[in-house]
Amino acid sequence: MAGEGGAYRLRCSLLGHGQDVRGLTRGLFPPGGFVSVSRDRTARLWAPDGLNRGFTEMHCMSGHSNFVSCVCIIPPSDLYPRGQIATGGNDHNICIFTVDSPAPLYVLKGHKNTVCSLSSGKFGTLLSGSWDTTAKVWLNDRCMMTLQGHTAAIWAVKILPEQGLMLTGSADKTIKLWKAGRCERTFTGHEDCVRGLAILSEMEFLSCANDASVRRWHISGKCLQVYYGHTNYIYSISVFPQCKDFVTTGEDRSLRIWKQGKCAQTIRLPAQSVWCCCVLDNGDIVVGSSDGIIRVFTESLERTASAEEIQAFENELSQASIDPKTGDLGDINADDLPGREHLKDPGTRDGQTRLIRDNGKVEAYQWSVSEGRWMKIGDVVGSSGATQQTSGKVLFEGKEYDYIFTIDVNESGPSYKLPYNITEDPWLTAYNFLQKNDLNPMFLDQVAKFIMDNTKGQTLSGSAQFSDPFTGAGRYVPGSSSGSNTMPAADPFTGAGRYVPGSVSDAVAPMGGVDPYTGMGAYQSAAAKVENIYFPKKDAVTFDQANPTQILGKLKELNGNATEEHKLTEDDLIILEKLLSATCNTSAETPTAQQLETLWRAVNWPEDIVFPALDILRLSVRHPTVNENFCSEKDHVQLIILLLKFLNPKGKQANQLLALRALCNCFVSQAGQNLMMEQRDEIMTQAIEMKSGNKNIHIALATLTLNYAVCLHKVNDIEGKAQCLSVISTVIEVVQDLEAIFRLLVALGTLISDDTNAVQLAKSLGVDSQIKKYASVSEPAKVKECCRFVLDLL
Repeated sequence: MAGEGGAYRLRCSLLGHGQDVRGLTRGLFPPGGFVSVSRDRTARLWAPDGLNRGFTEMHCMSGHSNFVSCVCIIPPSDLYPRGQIATGGNDHNICIFTVDSPAPLYVLKGHKNTVCSLSSGKFGTLLSGSWDTTAKVWLNDRCMMTLQGHTAAIWAVKILPEQGLMLTGSADKTIKLWKAGRCERTFTGHEDCVRGLAILSEMEFLSCANDASVRRWHISGKCLQVYYGHTNYIYSISVFPQCKDFVTTGEDRSLRIWKQGKCAQTIRLPAQSVWCCCVLDNGDIVVGSSDGIIRVFTESLERTASAEEIQAFENELSQASIDPKTGDLGDINADDLPGREHLKDPGTRDGQTRLIRDNGKVEAYQWSVSEGRWMKIGDVVGSSGATQQTSGKVLFEGKEYDYIFTIDVNESGPSYKLPYNITEDPWLTAYNFLQKNDLNPMFLDQVAKFIMDNTKGQTLSGSAQFSDPFTGAGRYVPGSSSGSNTMPAADPFTGAGRYVPGSVSDAVAPMGGVDPYTGMGAYQSAAAKVENIYFPKKDAVTFDQANPTQILGKLKELNGNATEEHKLTEDDLIILEKLLSATCNTSAETPTAQQLETLWRAVNWPEDIVFPALDILRLSVRHPTVNENFCSEKDHVQLIILLLKFLNPKGKQANQLLALRALCNCFVSQAGQNLMMEQRDEIMTQAIEMKSGNKNIHIALATLTLNYAVCLHKVNDIEGKAQCLSVISTVIEVVQDLEAIFRLLVALGTLISDDTNAVQLAKSLGVDSQIKKYASVSEPAKVKECCRFVLDLL
């Protein structure tokens, strides 16, 4: 429960920052301390002062070239037993500091716009949210995955206690739940930008928004409760340790303390924007605001500020100017207001406000239950105490700007909004504005001069472009599946030109010393120590089993039903028969250009009759000549477009299965491997959509993932590995067939072998807890043994 159950009063006011304090987080070291970040481009570490009720600034950290907007603590590790500090800024960067150095240990670059939210998880993972509409998952100094799906700035991010689950809140008014990099659920209900998130438990969380409401959610998607109390944007929300009580701060100059679902106390501050708050372990509340001052409030009588300090705070508050236009105090008509006698009646609840007229001035008072009196909270005047330059809170399309200008290009035409930050280059902003609105470039000088004239010569440093993100391999959408009944397992020791049909899918490997794919192997005594023959896997696994007679028979039958434009001639059928015998090693001939051209026509048949042609493609692409031809620079995109067309969840399962198997078989030659790696993001994103298919589709999907793991192990591409781990984590939840599970385990083992970053990432996704149950499978033994080898690495 929060503190000692009394009212919160001022503990201390901390000066140090030169501009708005935009982010706060409780620290791990020193105990009882916290970290603050500000628009003055610094982060500061504060430690409790043993002698009095205050805090001492331990050191000031610099590393950003622009405002610092957010901060979080990365938990301790063997390398950094005191943890680390991560800060995000308007320079698009994230700086990572140790607790005893003023300069960053390293800088994370990758976002295309302001980084405005950070959250840390287990095993060193860090989640960042940005105005570029993406969130990114980082491990140490590398970006592991990019979460794409929001249509506006991401203002809030949180990693949930359950491994692999993450939350993002956006200016598009939604919250998204991500599992292993894939959006699992979207929460709708807020009517404006979502600004803050806080975790209550593994199953529940809170959100606050510009619609002045707080919502409590269950991760199933249900909104459990809505809390009202603020009269303007709510910027920040923080939870008390070990309970469901919380605090919020916002644009109505207030900190609000919520207990048992009700606003129990409202504390007004002498600053318009109360940007951020955090709760310390002892229940004290730290808030940062647009006046650059950090204030700490406490329930503890021992830690309460002296009577003089509290009086000084109240005097400062009573002299504050309140802008009636903010709506914080409702609609105000000065002529209708009562005089000072109105304050003789006590208030009915804590935080209640009352306006009076005194000598022509309008004054605002707030009722304090704990003090039993009305406290003056300011004079109501025509303009806000915080200017645009100090609070920087003009919102346009979900992002913050110092200025929003309205530009009229000609009298008859529409007016255009031009957002501008004083750190930007006015010429570049003018150019981007003209481009975006398709306006004549001859206005460039005029618009740039207008910006400079209206920003009163504010100093300009650097340029920040508000460009759309073009993240490379950022979309981690796992899962896919498809079906047919024969499941061949390939011999992993196959030479380049030799295709040996493997065993069927449910063949059981007798014990640890066998080849896990063919079921053949050496005799091994029961007492011998089981050796890891499973991973890291060195070669691709292919689908070789075929019955050419049946395939050709089906092709001829369906050709009889084809329309005239698709129908193959007798000569075409003979050509395909020769291709099949050349690629299935029943003849020594090399496939010809004519044969491949005929095959290409056949695989472009309508969806309901194409599957035998797809099966010929699946078998043919294993031949070096065919692989080189279809996967070469010239034609490669057509092949991928064709195969991905069949990976449609609503399509025919036979086509889904054969397309997946054809993709697996592309890996046999270098040209195919190059193509598959180049198109990895597209292929895996589409393939995971097959995860609801039958067991044969699951085996093919697992094999595709395994073949990617083999390639990624060779090149050590951590972002590629992150995508594969995300796919494994998603698919292993739905797969039941043990052959598919086995192949996913081999893929997992191959990905994490000899790579500590990949091991940490797998742990942070919770993969170890997903696979534990397979360590006790009795048959086939290879599943249990492979699982135990993987768990040893994790």
